[in-house]
Amino acid sequence: MRRHPGKNSGYKIVIAILSFIIVLQWLFISSIKPAKRVLAPAKLKGKIAIVIDDWGYNRNNLEILDKIKYPLTCSILPDLNYTSELAGELHARGYQVILHLPMEPHEKYSLEKNTILTSMDEQDIRAILEEDLGNIPYAKGVSNHMGSRATEDARTMEIVFRELKRRRLYFLDSMVTGKSICSYLAKKIGVSFTKRDVFLDNEQDPAYIKSQLYKLKMKAKISGQAVGIGHDRKVTLEVLKDEMPQLEKEGYKFVFVSELIK
Repeated sequence: MRRHPGKNSGYKIVIAILSFIIVLQWLFISSIKPAKRVLAPAKLKGKIAIVIDDWGYNRNNLEILDKIKYPLTCSILPDLNYTSELAGELHARGYQVILHLPMEPHEKYSLEKNTILTSMDEQDIRAILEEDLGNIPYAKGVSNHMGSRATEDARTMEIVFRELKRRRLYFLDSMVTGKSICSYLAKKIGVSFTKRDVFLDNEQDPAYIKSQLYKLKMKAKISGQAVGIGHDRKVTLEVLKDEMPQLEKEGYKFVFVSELIK
């Protein structure tokens, strides 16, 4: 049988063209990357400010604190070995610093040096504030250390609040008594103010602290904001380090106390 070379060549050309088209299609398809799924950020459920009280005794927990990558407000006691040093260092590390002002309680506790007493005259109270704030540079506000008696006493708190207003500092009521007059008086005098909603670590147990964080986030969800107070303790800071990222994923924003003042 006689073959036709031209015919075979035509087949080869067609096959080559088809193969080329297939390769081009494959290259085109493989170059199309599937659209990345972009997860929408969680809807903001509330703002949370966490305060760590009682800094000043030592530097033991700074390493743990540095592992917490969220805003924290550090409340520093005056007249301790590391008061001024920590005030400067915590400020430099990006934390908000406030004075944790010792104030008179009802209970017969051992009192810090220069605790503000309801029996003091105005000059003495103002002198203590002057000295304490001088030892804590960068302070943005003041909270009460103890003070169940003092925060119920209108005369004492009016002296404190007028001085804070003059200095443009806010007051955080630790709410150690249900009879505190601070909210009413702050509004009357015009001093920036907020109050504690949840104590985080009355028990130094991780499970307890986690349960208090749950209460704190529910308060923020209902009210739009909440303030929690813990203390300069390893267990408290470890729990915060582990739990704060999850709360952020759930839609809670961590802020300094100054962002929640009224």
